Amino acid sequence: MPPLFRATPPGAARVSQALQRQHHYAAAEAVTGIGRAAVGRFISSSTRPFDGNSALPPGNKTPLPRPNRTFPLVPTTLVSDSIPLATICPSPITQHRWSSTFPVGDKPNMYTTSFAFFEALWDAGVTHVFVNLGSDHPSIIEAMVKGAREKKGQFPRIITCPNEMVAMSMADGYARLTNKPQAVIVHVDVGTQGLGAAVHNASAGRAPVLVFAGLSPITQEGELRGSRTEFIHWIQDVPDQKQILAQYCRYTAELKTGVNVKQMVNRALQFARSAPQGPVYLCGSREVMEMEMEPYQIPQDQWEPVELGGLPSGAVRKIAAALAGAKEPLLVTGYAGRNQAVPGALVELANTVKGLRVLDAGGSDMCFPADHPAWLGVRYGVEDAIRTADTIIVLDCDVPWISTQCKPQQDAKIFHVDVDPLKQVMPLFYIQAQHRYRADALTALEQITELLKSDGMFATELTGPETEKRWAALQESYRRRLETIAARSQPLDNGEFGTSHLCAKLRKMCPEDTIWAVEAVTNTLFVHDGIQPTRPGHWINCGGGGLGWSGGGALGLKLATEHEAQLKGQKSKFVVQIVGDGSFLFSVPGSVYWISKRYNIPVLTIVLNNKGWNAPRKSLLLVHPDGLGSKATNEEISISFDPVPDYAGIAKAAAGGDLFAARVDTAADLEKVLKEAIKAVQEGQTAVVDCKVTSGC
Repeated sequence: MPPLFRATPPGAARVSQALQRQHHYAAAEAVTGIGRAAVGRFISSSTRPFDGNSALPPGNKTPLPRPNRTFPLVPTTLVSDSIPLATICPSPITQHRWSSTFPVGDKPNMYTTSFAFFEALWDAGVTHVFVNLGSDHPSIIEAMVKGAREKKGQFPRIITCPNEMVAMSMADGYARLTNKPQAVIVHVDVGTQGLGAAVHNASAGRAPVLVFAGLSPITQEGELRGSRTEFIHWIQDVPDQKQILAQYCRYTAELKTGVNVKQMVNRALQFARSAPQGPVYLCGSREVMEMEMEPYQIPQDQWEPVELGGLPSGAVRKIAAALAGAKEPLLVTGYAGRNQAVPGALVELANTVKGLRVLDAGGSDMCFPADHPAWLGVRYGVEDAIRTADTIIVLDCDVPWISTQCKPQQDAKIFHVDVDPLKQVMPLFYIQAQHRYRADALTALEQITELLKSDGMFATELTGPETEKRWAALQESYRRRLETIAARSQPLDNGEFGTSHLCAKLRKMCPEDTIWAVEAVTNTLFVHDGIQPTRPGHWINCGGGGLGWSGGGALGLKLATEHEAQLKGQKSKFVVQIVGDGSFLFSVPGSVYWISKRYNIPVLTIVLNNKGWNAPRKSLLLVHPDGLGSKATNEEISISFDPVPDYAGIAKAAAGGDLFAARVDTAADLEKVLKEAIKAVQEGQTAVVDCKVTSGC
């Protein structure tokens, strides 16, 4: 009986010389998946002609030699000139393509779309990429390894994040502090959805973050490298993945080729960095990201963000005249402090217009220092000064007041100066401003202050007995405000304590240059009054309403201050996260504290434990103050956390046990535990302190 298999093609006696050559290439294709005529299109999108002795088109620098591998044993019964070659080697046979894991001598240099993507990020100033990888990222992973090995110090640092919410929040915190965009890579449609509320936070908080997600492969027969290889590639194929989060993004696009990937990345970052800043989204299929091409560079100076100008000269004079003639001038802001030069400019204006008060109606950034008598603190749209002011400047603010709770008097002069005065992503927004201007906050402030100082008529109005009287009244009201805060910051007679007392202790015990990452929800006003921030960039609150920001946000802030300090040869800042118990659970602490340990990012977390969500009760009472729910227990309205979780224990488990964990129930123990926790963080260990706080103080 003849052997079942032969190790070599049949001789010329049975197959013609031409068929023998055909079989040679067909058998090679069975091993490599690359046919002779098609090999070039699997390596590059180029359709330029090339000779048959090279696997790459003429423009490619490194030729790919034909494979020199042992052919698989071919069944003798299949090797016959009576059977069509298509039966021997049906096309396409397999999805195997040249892989960058081949030995260096057997492959090209693998300059792919993915590698060019990372180069574009680095060149544009993106230093960190927070990743949650999946089946759409083979070329991304290859590029990451190649970059780590070949471009040390010139390639973004990759941070593994077991949860997309945390990844996006870390990028958000980093970008919010430095004003430098960062990037997130997630997995197709499910990873995009996993970003969830974090995209809302970045959008509302105006954080420049680039998100990239792969797409399910666009081929299924092995036509291109990256074609479908797994069951999930069909399940995760959706009609338009971009639409999952398009309404939160400044720009969304699909990468359709590798040859302009750097231009597409920079275009996206232009949107992310131009006011109003915010997240952007790119996606691309495996085949596009696998595409090889010639290395190239683009001039970065052509991709700067769009710059806003200042106020028209007529507007400057109108606003200056209104301020100079006002008896009760008020400035309401929300996120102007994102530019860390703005708080100083606001102080200069307040010193020029004595009697001007400054209200922060957003609390997302430190906009005005608490040690100035014009400081009214953070109040969410409800403050007596709004009701009594005769001139109001609304400066970079989304919600200056809540009309059903508090509104200006009818004849108040109101000017709205904003990077986004129309609030284009808010279907419903309007305030009773007589004048609206799209302008840069810092430039506008400098224009107004300069005119008030240089114009003789305004200078006269801003001096004299009435001005001094207003200044004295302002200082007196400021003194009373501080006294009220101090009284509220005392521990209770029964030994318990509230958020005000806790934050007053933190302010005294933590370093003066501490950065505060705050997500205290109903306790935010008490936290702000207790911390009394004075340094630009050292108070950063969740930009939106997606609870859970502060876990990843605090890590991003700490990572940013460490990186920036290293560049300048300085010491990094101490970072404290102050978070409500409900928001702590939203923050995915299992992921947060694993990352903290894995990358040695020490932060101090203070959990405000009031045994549940108090915000829903407040919302209920504003609409149904005397309804059934007003007299119901927390358990009845489903906002109770009873039994109370071991918050610090959750964090310690996630960190593999290497974390300082403590709980404080009484004021007598607070200072001792805080001292130990601060020391632990300063020595490089993350700390979580679960503080039982009394509500309402």
